[in-house]
Amino acid sequence: MQTILGSGGIIATELARNLKDYTNEIRLVSRNPKKVNDSDELFQADLTNPDEVFEALKGSEVVFVTIGFPYSAKDWQRLWPPFIRSVIAACEEYQAKLVFFDNIYMYDPNRLDGMTEETPINPSSKKGRVRAEIAGTIMEASRKGKIKALIARCADYYGPNIERNAILNETVIKPLASGKKANWLGSLNFKHSFTYTRDAGKATVILGNTESAFGQVWHLPTAKNPPSGKEWVNMVADSLGVEPKVQVAPKFLVGIIGWFNPIMKELHEMVYQYDRHYEFNSEKFERTFNYEPASYVEGLKETIKSDYGK
Repeated sequence: MQTILGSGGIIATELARNLKDYTNEIRLVSRNPKKVNDSDELFQADLTNPDEVFEALKGSEVVFVTIGFPYSAKDWQRLWPPFIRSVIAACEEYQAKLVFFDNIYMYDPNRLDGMTEETPINPSSKKGRVRAEIAGTIMEASRKGKIKALIARCADYYGPNIERNAILNETVIKPLASGKKANWLGSLNFKHSFTYTRDAGKATVILGNTESAFGQVWHLPTAKNPPSGKEWVNMVADSLGVEPKVQVAPKFLVGIIGWFNPIMKELHEMVYQYDRHYEFNSEKFERTFNYEPASYVEGLKETIKSDYGK
């Protein structure tokens, strides 16, 4: 049995699709789980309740954590640490392996121009400090031999069929596709990596089913030589056949808008990721598994064809 905690999101959906290559015993867990494959087992649970976490993981061999709590520093501080402790305790009880799907918020903001698995942990944001704490808790449990665990880390992601929480889809692709201006945070002048969701899902499943991958942090396969913000807008506009219109929101403006908009308020502390080069290196995974990620042109083509028929 391989279990996905936090089913329903795009990454969990990609995981479920790819897990069919390894097992027919797939359990999807969330408040309102829905099948991806006909044979999926659905388990309804409130994952903030430790007892329900234990029930959800009973009988699992591998556990994938893809849950997304509300995008709020206060909610993250309140929910993430106890949730991770519950998952680790359940994995230890049932001798299940843990695969944690992660982001890069904990990295030193001055070291984003070529991020590897060795990039220093030095978060500058409240949400980054939460991510550093929970990643540290997982790897400490792994080092102490309590559980077998790995962290699968990706850059900001993009791809087809994403309903929410993907910044390139939300701020560039959707607005341009609907005849509006694209929106870009910080500055258009800096390179910015994005991980294609289909690569992220496939690669995370590979890691979770490779014994030698555990005990490590892995960067998920992401195309090299990322475009700048301006180049991203131009690429998307060209794919859609529209004018590359864009408006830029520097940090001070995001702060002002945040007085009235809760999402922009939460984004304010993350704008630093867009006022410098953000280059994500996944050579470790690509070399180990002989894997070539989709190019940005290929990923955009598939995303726009799937979502907009172009």
